[in-house]
Amino acid sequence: MDTLGAQLAQFGQVLINIARGFQWKDALDIGLVAALLYQLIKLMRDSRAGQLLKGVVLVFLARIISSYFKLLLLSRIMDFFFEFGFISVIILFQPEIRKALEKVGRSNVRRSVLGVFFGNKDGRDYSARMLEAIDAVVEGTAMLQQLRMGALIVFERETRLDEIAATGTIIDAKPNAQMIGNVFYNKAPLHDGALLIRNGKLYAAGCILPLTNSHKVSASLGTRHRAAMGISEDSDAVVVVVSEETGQISFADAGRLERNLTRLQLNDLLKKYLIFNNEDRISVSPSAVFGRMKISSKKKGAEKK
Repeated sequence: MDTLGAQLAQFGQVLINIARGFQWKDALDIGLVAALLYQLIKLMRDSRAGQLLKGVVLVFLARIISSYFKLLLLSRIMDFFFEFGFISVIILFQPEIRKALEKVGRSNVRRSVLGVFFGNKDGRDYSARMLEAIDAVVEGTAMLQQLRMGALIVFERETRLDEIAATGTIIDAKPNAQMIGNVFYNKAPLHDGALLIRNGKLYAAGCILPLTNSHKVSASLGTRHRAAMGISEDSDAVVVVVSEETGQISFADAGRLERNLTRLQLNDLLKKYLIFNNEDRISVSPSAVFGRMKISSKKKGAEKK
């Protein structure tokens, strides 16, 4: 008992010494490491990286076992593996590392600093352009839905999709429902690919998108839906899909797919992701947004009459 008491007293003294020497920078250090580990776990969860990490852990355990039991051949192989381990990890986790760095690069700091020095004119222009594009896409998808024509429309956000645009044909046109209908008309040469919307304009058509790597995708989903999920996994783009078979409208963001949307639900989602989520980054003027929404609602009312 005396020994246990002495050990507890020694442990308590160690804790007291740590507490006395604790400084604010230590709390910052712990907080940053915790945030980094949290983001790492989020990145690994439900992705191919999680399976790869399990493989790395198994290799590490094999190295410990071979060292403990003095298994010379296995130890040599493990030593060789760990000599080049850092390069191997970079190669294995290249897509995940790239995705994480792109996420860091899409931080709000750059736009916030620009807003301080140059004001919010760019934000007002952006909101007006995007609202016009959203109106055209919502109207165009409703028309395509009735005609049972498939569509795949990508809204570029912070991540530049120059590689995707290069696979299609540059059209750089003002957005309107009729133009979108012409692009996806089933006898038109560009109807098979995706339409890329950049900065509120119909920028490129007939673009080829990467398919999702997820193994949890329903077998009922076709190539358009898989491509929508794929590009939303690789970038911060949001994607609208119209199914040729069912006429259903779907919305993809960050690898997630929302299906069977109404025209109103699609309109709300696009405004939420493309305008209201960007208010803090581009200083969007609320008067510009709601003024444009009122004009849009008046047009819809006139059409109904």
